[in-house]
Amino acid sequence: MRHIQKRILITGGAGFLGSHLCDYLVSRGHDVLCLDNFFTGSKKNIVHLLEKPNFELIRHDLVQPIFLEADEIYNLACPASPIHYQYNPVKTVKTSVMGAIHMLGLAKRVKAKILQASTSEIYGNPIVHPQREDYWGNVNTIGPRSCYDEGKRCAETLFFDYYRQNNVNIRVARIFNTYGPRMHPNDGRVISNFIIQALTKQPLTVFGDGTQTRSFCYVDDMVEGLTRMMDGPDDFIGPVNLGNPDELSILEIAKLIISLTGSTSRIVSEPLPKDDPIQRQPDITLAREKLGWEPRVDTETGLKRTIEYFRTILV
Repeated sequence: MRHIQKRILITGGAGFLGSHLCDYLVSRGHDVLCLDNFFTGSKKNIVHLLEKPNFELIRHDLVQPIFLEADEIYNLACPASPIHYQYNPVKTVKTSVMGAIHMLGLAKRVKAKILQASTSEIYGNPIVHPQREDYWGNVNTIGPRSCYDEGKRCAETLFFDYYRQNNVNIRVARIFNTYGPRMHPNDGRVISNFIIQALTKQPLTVFGDGTQTRSFCYVDDMVEGLTRMMDGPDDFIGPVNLGNPDELSILEIAKLIISLTGSTSRIVSEPLPKDDPIQRQPDITLAREKLGWEPRVDTETGLKRTIEYFRTILV
């Protein structure tokens, strides 16, 4: 079957997940436009692609409109860790909402297919477990996390309204916790925090009693899930959960990282942040049925690769 070269725009393309998506699509011969304002993204993540003839970097803030030609758009732009999205909460909402409006408008004009990188955070602090796509969530609309949660929920609303009103070819993927090389070292996320603390012999900081759970998906698996969703049938637009259904407590993750790094660090407890979810686990039945997708990299293998990355940047 003849390979069709596409012109693909990735917003937030210099970020952790976006840069891996750029790698994947460039390697498959597509023309990739990477758009980023470098608030949390980094040129280091995509510097190896700058000499590629089918890669282009554009510095731009998605709060402002931009006019480009594209066959497909992956809308990943938005700070995704609490430290970063709470730094400027108004800007976080603007990035999610205005960014969605501008990219949907672009997709409408040039008849591009567009995928929204939504999030498990739209479920809030869930009272349904595991979380299925038909669960509407339990979100505090006025809390410190709501700039991100509600921004992403509004973006989903916009995507489906553009689909219903303007027949835009949309996809919506709800991304659960993802980790791997190129994670921002200071983003305050569990995996990166624990690895850096373990490698530098600092105590590992567990918030609450450590019994709260998360499900961690390795970045390569997530990229495959996103591209399968984009390339999937037009009658399946989502939303679809993408994540690892293997649920681990925060304490289990801390102990595993101490073991894998050979660290002598101890574990200390601090108070649980406001509105921090107690449970987070995706039901990926829909992704298995519709996309033939499920994570393949086990937690220990993924953590070893991530630890090796952090060893190199901490030298």
